[in-house]
Amino acid sequence: MTATGLSTSEKYRQFLILSSVQSVEPITVERARDALVWSTDGTEYVDCFAGIAVVNAGHCEPRVLEAARRQMERLVHIGSLLYEVPVVADLAEKLAWITPGRLEKTFFCNSGAEAVEGALRLAKASTGRSEFIALELGFHGRTNATLSVTGNRKRKQHGGPYLPGVAFAPPPHPYRCRLCNGKCSLACADAVSDVIDYHTSGDVAAFIAEPVMGEGGIIVPPEGYFERVKKILDDRGILFIADEVQSGFGRTGTMFAIERSGVAPDIMTMAKGIGDGFPLAGFTARPDVADSFRPGEHLSTFGGNPVCCAAGLASIEVLEADGLVARSAGLGSWLRPQLERLAERHVAVGDVRGAGLMQGLELVRDRVTREPAPELAARIKASCRQRGVLIGVGGYFGNVLRIQPPLTITQEQLGFVAEVLDGALSEAMAS
Repeated sequence: MTATGLSTSEKYRQFLILSSVQSVEPITVERARDALVWSTDGTEYVDCFAGIAVVNAGHCEPRVLEAARRQMERLVHIGSLLYEVPVVADLAEKLAWITPGRLEKTFFCNSGAEAVEGALRLAKASTGRSEFIALELGFHGRTNATLSVTGNRKRKQHGGPYLPGVAFAPPPHPYRCRLCNGKCSLACADAVSDVIDYHTSGDVAAFIAEPVMGEGGIIVPPEGYFERVKKILDDRGILFIADEVQSGFGRTGTMFAIERSGVAPDIMTMAKGIGDGFPLAGFTARPDVADSFRPGEHLSTFGGNPVCCAAGLASIEVLEADGLVARSAGLGSWLRPQLERLAERHVAVGDVRGAGLMQGLELVRDRVTREPAPELAARIKASCRQRGVLIGVGGYFGNVLRIQPPLTITQEQLGFVAEVLDGALSEAMAS
């Protein structure tokens, strides 16, 4: 086939599989830096979605690019699980220092879904058990195994049958809690015990959960949730897998979101923010858990790619050197009142929630019934784009505006984002 002379947009529609993509933004991106994105027509956007919460250290961070370039000139690929590569070892050591609890040994791979798949397999190998507990509204990837532990029917359609032996506990969702009648008693945490007793054979290897649920709608569990769940798990010899794919590397104002609870997981998955745009992921575990794999039992051809690991190590060093984790906490604390004022001005904003620079606004048709307003969310997202701000939309009903910018975003830029959201809400509600 010869060159077609088609535009980028036309090539996307003719040559890429897009049938599974809900929508492609009508923007052809040319370049990006820090928290700004420019399209080929010269339009500048403040990026409040960071490539789906990926470029935590900022778009095209020079120190990350330089580290990748230097590594690229020496070694691009060799099979880092077959041969020893210095930068891979250095990144693994760094992760052992910055991850919570006794997490020490890392297996590198290429995507969040691959990391979760590996973590599930490791939990089985470590415990000799085969079943899992997951959360309703939880999201862990789009492969068969990760969808098996995803508690979202819309994401699972036309992909089954899924793995047997997965039971779901109620989500720790304060705004839409079905258990506590308006006064939190952590019944959602206690329900984990009932799920184990009544919905499994008792042969449970692990409980998997996101410390802050991303795709589910930026859901922050109530205080004390993970402490109570961890005790239930420990009493039964069940491992806790913390899925930090979206919430890790400073996104919530701590290096990892689970640190907010004071609980140390047995296995932790990571991706997105670790590579600042380079495809890098992994799962980290306690040594006694990590050493449960038998020789040859788990492998990845491209896992631990030297260039990606160099970028990942540099990205973490940037987060530390520039104080971006504390910056995420501070800017999140500054942004929250701005978003809460939007809720005061616009009745469609039913809830404002989040941590650090992982914030969400849930839109409803009625604050009393809390009926979701997904069409309104779609209109506001489009209006924000037209006004120069890129945001995400998520949640089970598609009614949560997601604000997850690079951690390098400035307070001035966030102020502009709040103004744009205010105008977009007014416009969308008037139409």
